[in-house]
Amino acid sequence: MVDHDLTISDLPDACLARVFHFLAPLDRKQCSLVCRWWLLVEGQSHHRLTLNARTDLTSVVRSVFNRFDSVTKLSLKCDRKSVSIGDEALVNISQYCENLIRLKLRSCRELTDTGVLKFAKNCRKLRKLSVGSCCFGARGMNGVMDNCLFLEELSVKRLQTVVDGNQTEEIRPGVAGSALRMISLKDMYNGQRFEPLISGSKKLKTLRIVRCYGDWDKVLQVVTRNVKELVELHLERLQVSDLGLAAVSSCRGLEILHLLKTPDCSNLGLTSVVEKCTLLRKLHIDGWKTRRINDEGLISVARNCPNLQELVLINVDITRSGLDLLSTNCRKLERLALCGSETIGDAEISCIAAKCRALRKLCIKSCPVSDYGMEALAVGCPNLVKVKVKKCKGVTSDGVGWLMASRGSLTVNLDAPIVENQIANAGNDSRVLAVVAIGQDQIR
Repeated sequence: MVDHDLTISDLPDACLARVFHFLAPLDRKQCSLVCRWWLLVEGQSHHRLTLNARTDLTSVVRSVFNRFDSVTKLSLKCDRKSVSIGDEALVNISQYCENLIRLKLRSCRELTDTGVLKFAKNCRKLRKLSVGSCCFGARGMNGVMDNCLFLEELSVKRLQTVVDGNQTEEIRPGVAGSALRMISLKDMYNGQRFEPLISGSKKLKTLRIVRCYGDWDKVLQVVTRNVKELVELHLERLQVSDLGLAAVSSCRGLEILHLLKTPDCSNLGLTSVVEKCTLLRKLHIDGWKTRRINDEGLISVARNCPNLQELVLINVDITRSGLDLLSTNCRKLERLALCGSETIGDAEISCIAAKCRALRKLCIKSCPVSDYGMEALAVGCPNLVKVKVKKCKGVTSDGVGWLMASRGSLTVNLDAPIVENQIANAGNDSRVLAVVAIGQDQIR
C-alpha cells in the first residue's frame, strides 16, 4: 500500500462547500478568487442571494446565475432613487431559478403584471413571497396564486397599483389557497381586495393586518366564517371595532392576539374574544388615545385565559384589583410589560412581586413607580431573570442598587444613573448587568 499525503485538492466538492458554509460573506468572496475550482464550488454552494435590482442587472443576469446556479432564496432590492429591473430581467431570472422557494421584491417599480405572471409560471415551487413598494397589480398577484401550489407565506406592503381606482379585480386564492399558512398586509389603501384570498385560505394560521385603511369589521366577519384554524392575529392601526372582535371570537384555537392602536375596540370586544378563545398564550394591547380597555377587560382575560404566558399592556390603565386576579388565575405568566399606565404604582408592583411566581421577564416604562416598587421586586418573583425600567422618574439609583444587591443573578436594564460602588456591593460573583436601556418597549 502506497502512502501519500492528502492535500486540499483531494477534498471532495461537498466537503469544500461545507467549509464555505461556515465562512462570513466577505471571506467566501475572497476564497472564491483562489482558483477556478473554488470559484465553481463556492457558486454552486450558494443557496441564498441578495442582488441590487437596478436596471443594469438585466445585462448580467445570465452570467450571475450561470455561476450561482443553485439559488433557492433570492432577494431583489432597489433603492428609491434608481430605476429597477423590468419584466425581461425577472422572467430571465425565473428561467435560471426554477427551484426558487423564497422571493423578496423591494422597490421594483418597473415590474408589471405581465412579468410577474410569467415569473410565477416558471417558479411553481415558490413557498414564500414578500413584496414591498412595487407597482404591479391584482392580475400579477392572481398569477402567483394560480400557479404557485406550494405557497405558504405571503407578505405584501405598499403594493401601489392594487389601489388604482380603475382596477376592480380582487385577489383570489387560486391553487395557493390550499397551502397558505401566513398572510401579512401592511400600508395598503385598499387591502379589502385581499378578502377573497384570506377567506379562501382554509388552513390559514397567521394573519397580520397593519396600517391598512378602510373598515375591516365586515372583512373579519367574512374571514372568520371560513377560516377556523387561525392561531395568530395581529391588528394594528386599523378601523376595527367590537363587531370585528366579536367575529374573531369564533376562532376558538386563537393563541396569539395583538390589538395595537385600534381606538374603536373596547372592553366589550376583548371580553367577547377571551370568553371563547380560552387558549390565548400571548396578548398585546395598546389602548393608544382612547384607553377604552382597562380593568374590566383585563379581569375577563384573567378569568378565561389560564394559559396566558405573555402580556403586554401599553396605555392601559389597570389597577391592583385587575393585577391581583391576573396573577392569581394566570399562573403560567412569564413575560409582562406595563407601559404608559398612570395607575401602575408601587402597590401594583408589590402585587406582582408577591403573586407572579412564574414571572421571568418584567418591563416597566413611563409608570409612577418608585424605589419602593424595586424593593418589592428584590424579595418577590423567585424566577425573575430580567427587569427593564425606563422613564420611571420615581426610580433612583438607590432603589436599583438595593435590587441589584439583593438579586445577584438578575439582569437589570434601566435608564437611571448607577453609582459604581453600588455595583461593587452586589458582589464579585454576581451577574448583574446595568446598562442604558435601548431598544424596543416590549419584552422579546
